[in-house]
Amino acid sequence: MAENGAILQLKGLSKNFGGVQAVDMLDLDVPQGRIFGLIGPNGSGKSTTVNLICGVFPVSAGNVVFGGRDITGLAPHSRLTIGVARTFQNIRLFNHLTVWQNLWVAQNGEDDKAGQNFIRRWVSGPGSARQQVEEMLDFSGLAHRRDDLAGNLAFGEQRRLELARALAARPQMLLLDEPAAGMNMEEVGQLRDRLMKLRETGMTILLVEHVMELVMGVTDHIAVLNFGKKIAEGTPTEIQNDPLVREAYLGTA
Repeated sequence: MAENGAILQLKGLSKNFGGVQAVDMLDLDVPQGRIFGLIGPNGSGKSTTVNLICGVFPVSAGNVVFGGRDITGLAPHSRLTIGVARTFQNIRLFNHLTVWQNLWVAQNGEDDKAGQNFIRRWVSGPGSARQQVEEMLDFSGLAHRRDDLAGNLAFGEQRRLELARALAARPQMLLLDEPAAGMNMEEVGQLRDRLMKLRETGMTILLVEHVMELVMGVTDHIAVLNFGKKIAEGTPTEIQNDPLVREAYLGTA
């Protein structure tokens, strides 16, 4: 853990795609146990930043530090093992598996020869994988659909399952890439309540989102990107009143 209490640090993080500078010398400190918003116009580099943190894209320059450890060169699955989980802007469930099977697969992601440790966790004790899957079903409100195929769920239910699947990996930090996309306002409100419950447990969340009602209602701190650069950072109130942010993203009216 960094001395300033940040669980995630981005240091001079940059990404080039040919001649396009998608992320440009980005510095961020994400405090442990907080909900940190990352906002900006389409094409500002938000999703690219998430992909750099998760290891989907190699960095062009800079470093990703998690829990005081430089993870810049780690493979995506190794980052999941040490506690970094994510959801996707475009839902990526296993549509031909049931709801509980999607959660079971996420539990079975540890580095474990022949799966002996996983089998032991599944059948033993109050902290068993079986109980944790049940907890995720209850948390997501999907217990009644546990045996339905993920591909047969309504859109909002699929969004909830994707969040539950990320949580099933027992991460220290969640990266949420537009989790409210396509949701109606009632579903957005339910998502807000779930995120606040996660915050109460000490979960750290990096939230990339366009739905400003959610961002301003749930985050502790926000950074704003434009053309790959950080143009502002502060509390939700400070961001709402920042003239550069209003011009670039929130509107000047």
